[in-house]
Amino acid sequence: MPRRLFLAAVIVAAVSALPASAQDSGPFDLLIQGGRVLDGTGNPWFRADVGVRDGRITAIGDLTGARADRVIDATGRYVSPGFIDIHSHADDGSARIGGATIRTDSIGRKAAPNIVSQGVTTVVVNHDGRSPWPIGDQRALLERQGVGPNVMMMVGHGTVRAQVMGDDAQRPSTPAETQQMRELVAQALAEGAVGMSAGLEYEPGRWSTTAEISEMAKELLPYDGVYISHERSEGADPMWFWPSQDAPGPPTLQDAIMETIEIGRSSGARVVASHIKAKGAHFWGSSGSAIQLIQRAREEGVRIWADQYPYATSGSDGGTVLIPRWALRDPDATRPREGRPPGTMFRLAMANAGQEAKVRQDVAHEIRRRGGAERVMIMDYPDEDLIGKTLAEVSKAWGTADVQTAIDLQLKGDPEVMGGGRMRGFSMSEIDVENYAAQPWVATASDGGIALPTDGSVHPRFYGTFPRKIRQYALTAGALSVEAAIRSQTSLPARIMGLRDRGEIRQGYWADLVVFDMETIADKATFFDPHQHAAGIDHVIVNGKFVVENGEILLTLPGKVITSRKGGPPSISDEPQS
Repeated sequence: MPRRLFLAAVIVAAVSALPASAQDSGPFDLLIQGGRVLDGTGNPWFRADVGVRDGRITAIGDLTGARADRVIDATGRYVSPGFIDIHSHADDGSARIGGATIRTDSIGRKAAPNIVSQGVTTVVVNHDGRSPWPIGDQRALLERQGVGPNVMMMVGHGTVRAQVMGDDAQRPSTPAETQQMRELVAQALAEGAVGMSAGLEYEPGRWSTTAEISEMAKELLPYDGVYISHERSEGADPMWFWPSQDAPGPPTLQDAIMETIEIGRSSGARVVASHIKAKGAHFWGSSGSAIQLIQRAREEGVRIWADQYPYATSGSDGGTVLIPRWALRDPDATRPREGRPPGTMFRLAMANAGQEAKVRQDVAHEIRRRGGAERVMIMDYPDEDLIGKTLAEVSKAWGTADVQTAIDLQLKGDPEVMGGGRMRGFSMSEIDVENYAAQPWVATASDGGIALPTDGSVHPRFYGTFPRKIRQYALTAGALSVEAAIRSQTSLPARIMGLRDRGEIRQGYWADLVVFDMETIADKATFFDPHQHAAGIDHVIVNGKFVVENGEILLTLPGKVITSRKGGPPSISDEPQS
């Protein structure tokens, strides 16, 4: 008998063999009948009914004849745990209350329709070192207003750093300042944060030291918290690096991975290398060395994981500006986006022979960093004939070198817009994306937030991340099995976040569930038309309540705020829910 069939038979036999006293026979609030259960562990599917009462799974197996208030016929469908997004921007410290955030009175946003429609039932928010302050206020607001998916809150390293160091943050912290930061992290954890996030490629995290972060991460241990890092670099150099302006030798992805490993080793905390990638045409193929570093650290006992979004283009790729920003900004302006237009400033820079040479050096670097001229696409431009064409195609049509084409696009384009128009780079290789996806310690995450069609252009990951992992990388590319893809977005992120009663279909676990059609599940969002909900998702259930029913998004608010608990795993807040 093939191993997969043998395992499935063992699972079915184990479920069927449960004694009557252990197998609840109803009545249930909800009964899902006849589905193919992918329990989230990575095991093959088995056919079983699932009974739900009071928000929890109370029975799994043959429940023929059981009574329920609501019955779903899942024949021909798959039933999996709800997906857990451990890097979500449904909220963070840069979000304005009432804006594009889950902290809002708008039912259309706090229900998070683009998130739940792809099967997500829990989001972890406050990433890249940004969080509201204090965490207690964020928690109270979310509990008072209600939310669609469950929410877990991180505390931002950058936020804490700014609280202590203010405007004097472009330096390492002193021991006294580090101790103050530790105290604020402890306060945030006591108020409900489940871990600490960092944005080490951004200010003010960019100026921190490994020792500072390791000391702060030690505060996570009593709360079983996790450290999740946007690392200092995701390729050969950080996003802030310009060869004409900065000294050579910036941190690489490998340097950043080694720092995350060191933070995990020295603090003892669980650590995550977030949205792991290998960015830049000159850096493709380097996923192998990053994987080797993490694998070796794990074998040595360091508790390190990673997460990724299943796309070959990043969020910053969507704002690709091939012209260096120093040549586009008015030095006399006191605020961003004020002063003379970018087009005007660029003409002044190009009129200076010394600056022109530096511009060309930096443009060449940016083209390479964004994946090469063949992988930089024009998304919006005054000359509509150029929309959808790559930089390489425009260069060929114009008979110019790629660097000159980028310069001409700015000069001929909208003078009020950096770059002359909107471009997107595809800075990653599919080989690296697949390589990361295949690792058993890499969780799926969106790095996306709440979006409505009125929000304009967004990355397709806002709508399609989790179905895409199944369709593109499991079913089509075969980078991993469907069972492994489901595990990467259910039990694996649950383990990373310390959740002990979510992420699997198991008796006693919270009933966060997805019912989907394996034949049709797919992401539909595109870069030119991103506001399209995923296909193939029939039902999404959060804490036993529907947020998607028969493919319809209900705009309901059954989510809970899941908080830290000293001395144990995260738990649902005892505060009343609306």
